Amino acid sequence: MMRRVAQSLVGCALVVWGLSATRTSHAHSASDAYLTLSAVSVTPASSGNVVIHGQWDIALRDLDFVLQLDDDGDGRLTGAEVRRHQSDIEHYAYRFLKIGEPGRVCAIKPGRQMVDDHADGAYAALFFDAVCPRTSRKITLNYSLFFAIDPSHRGIFVMHGDKDVATALMSPDNPRVDLSF
Repeated sequence: MMRRVAQSLVGCALVVWGLSATRTSHAHSASDAYLTLSAVSVTPASSGNVVIHGQWDIALRDLDFVLQLDDDGDGRLTGAEVRRHQSDIEHYAYRFLKIGEPGRVCAIKPGRQMVDDHADGAYAALFFDAVCPRTSRKITLNYSLFFAIDPSHRGIFVMHGDKDVATALMSPDNPRVDLSF
């Protein structure tokens, strides 16, 4: 009898330890977002614009922190809650992304929005086009998502060109990347 009680206590202790370890590791998850730009194309000669296609994956846990997406407060985000807040997510995120050159900012045209699973949780996947005036072969990307509230946030940036790939780690110390066509 005493042996069964001891085994039960050990079992309970392991469960409690496992739950607290999970909670601790989740609470200290790094704040990351993934920004991919690709498929640079020139629109018809009449406009002469350059169009850059983008996908920006932002952790829903980070967006929930700033936008309170969890409407019922149960600690879980549902697909319906995320869909209800799509415009809030879009308006918030695109304030922190600027593409262009001095004096000429590219217009960001939001597209569809989905939920994408990453190894560390669910992310809002924002698809967009950046329409840039074709005035030079260089543009600058300025990224500042969450930097004001979380200096440890990192933006993992990938640019797919015609023949090569460029990467950068965006941070408060490195919020800007110069790109060439």
